[in-house]
Amino acid sequence: MNMKAGTPALRLPTRIKVAYSIGQLGWSILSGIIQVWLVWFYNPPASVDIPALIPGGAVLGFFTIIGLITMSGRFLDAVTDPWIANLSDRSRNPRGRRIPFMAKASVPFAALTVMIFMPPTPGSSAVNVVWLAVTLLAYYVFYTMYVAPYFALTPELSSNADDRLDLSTYIALTWFVGYIIASGASFIWPMFQSAGFSLVASIRITLGILAGLGFVLLLVPVLTIDERKYVRSEPTSLPPVASIKAMLSNRNFLLFEIFFLAYGIAITVFQTGNVYYVTVLLGFTESAVLYITAATGILAFMLYPLVNMLSKRVGKKPLCFGAMGLLILAYLYCAFLGRMALPAALQAAIFVLLAGIGFAVFGILPNAIVADLAEVDGRRSGERKEGMFYAVHTFMSKIGQMVAMLIFSSLLLLGKDPGNDLGIRLTGVVAAGIGFASLVIFSFYREERA
Repeated sequence: MNMKAGTPALRLPTRIKVAYSIGQLGWSILSGIIQVWLVWFYNPPASVDIPALIPGGAVLGFFTIIGLITMSGRFLDAVTDPWIANLSDRSRNPRGRRIPFMAKASVPFAALTVMIFMPPTPGSSAVNVVWLAVTLLAYYVFYTMYVAPYFALTPELSSNADDRLDLSTYIALTWFVGYIIASGASFIWPMFQSAGFSLVASIRITLGILAGLGFVLLLVPVLTIDERKYVRSEPTSLPPVASIKAMLSNRNFLLFEIFFLAYGIAITVFQTGNVYYVTVLLGFTESAVLYITAATGILAFMLYPLVNMLSKRVGKKPLCFGAMGLLILAYLYCAFLGRMALPAALQAAIFVLLAGIGFAVFGILPNAIVADLAEVDGRRSGERKEGMFYAVHTFMSKIGQMVAMLIFSSLLLLGKDPGNDLGIRLTGVVAAGIGFASLVIFSFYREERA
């Protein structure tokens, strides 16, 4: 399917869709490691045999060191998104605008994922704080260098709206599989403990193995997709500031991204809070995190075909609206986990049902919506700014994650242990409130289909 600039693609071969989605699987494992285990590793419940590696307690009254560092990392990540995306949009590399960036980012992206969990001293120290800050900030730079060009390929690989929806479905599937694999780390490290390694060493070995797997998967689209053959390469001439101004003048895009910001908060609360909800509120062991995550993912997988079909028939906005409503209910429900006169397993199942339906919709549609908006804008303006559209999109996601990590780690100061769990319960209430406000804003969105 050789293509010249400006020539629309017909249908994308399935093997290319699969190769592209495997890259998502790789970076989902790496980002899942950070989302699921970072805060828990550096701020564990009292029952977990992990030594304090950084100072605990409040900073400036209501912040924590881990919260401030993760917030700084996400802020840097968000700031570098437009810069890297614009470099990618303007690139005239003969190999393509996106793949070369992804190739250069793969090794440091995977390596830094492990290094974050390997501070140099065994006890709490300022050296470990500096190590965590430097490695996490560097991690987010290379994360962006891979992910921003990767997402820009979604609208570029095909100008067919149904193909874009299919690509979004494929990567939604591999994203959840990757997240489940990362969540399953607690099933692997007991094997190393039984071989005589300490818990901390076992965790590091496990995360190293998973990061190695993620690295191999990152390379699949890099090595198998010929960007010159499957992508319309039309470098934009706009510098970063002008490109951002042009996109922010798009009312529909701006409304959708404000709405998506709330989802970024919700999904981060789920990823970061899951281990606390499962172990502290419901009383399960860390290994149960995998079961609940997998159950949520399997339910979402089962609903993906239905979401795909319904979005083509009734549109994407109604489904997104309903999905956010269910996520609001799911997070309000989290405030009562462990206090209801129901078996813990049944309480977990109800949460899986509410969250799984919401994640099924948001797993697919946001990327497809942005791809449609980027395609419509490119045809109207004559400037192909796919990278910048996804940079702003991921910027909003990362701002949501940054806010959620800061709120979550700060609320833990109010209680994160069995019998003293107020902070954990309040995380869901805060996320639900933000989600409700976003629904009001999203009601003004007017859907367009490319």
